[in-house]
Amino acid sequence: MRRFLRPLATAAGMIVVFTVLLGLAYPLAMTGVAQVLFPAKADGSLVSLEGEVVGSELAGQVFTSPAYFHSRPSATTPAYNPSATTFANLGPNTLALRDAVDGYIAQALALERPHNPGLRAEDLPVDMITTSASGIDPHVSVANARLQAARVAAVRDVPEGRVLELIDDNTEGRSLGFLGESGVNVLLLNLDLDRLAGPPARS
Repeated sequence: MRRFLRPLATAAGMIVVFTVLLGLAYPLAMTGVAQVLFPAKADGSLVSLEGEVVGSELAGQVFTSPAYFHSRPSATTPAYNPSATTFANLGPNTLALRDAVDGYIAQALALERPHNPGLRAEDLPVDMITTSASGIDPHVSVANARLQAARVAAVRDVPEGRVLELIDDNTEGRSLGFLGESGVNVLLLNLDLDRLAGPPARS
């Protein structure tokens, strides 16, 4: 009997030891190191305005006013829910995906075509009509942002060239210089837009 109990006791002891080391000590140590070396990032890269947290650089949010740049579509429920990140998980041949994309195309054209005459579905950047893998991507492509510039400039009554400069100022390069594509953080861009032209009047 002892012959069987000894391995069980050893295994149970190892479970306890590694649970303490890897489940408690290591995460606490890494959290402490991160708080010392990168406190802002460790706390979620929060963005504050006049002392109030308005979002995070890492999580997108919904902007519905035509006076703001809009984020890409989100697959979470509700949209841009950071506590339930998800993706659509629809295959390329599913009717549900086709219907969703058709809806995004219709919404984009209705919003942007009045300020971009002749705009066609095939002119829309792919990230304007599809959801991201996380469902809360904080960035849009440079092409997406520049397409929205005409609308934002017209609604805000500011020169489009100045809006395009804000896009350039908020464009982030590829990760490590070669991964992915350049992107524009929508929250930071909209905050700069408010600094330039003031918050839009509420209707």
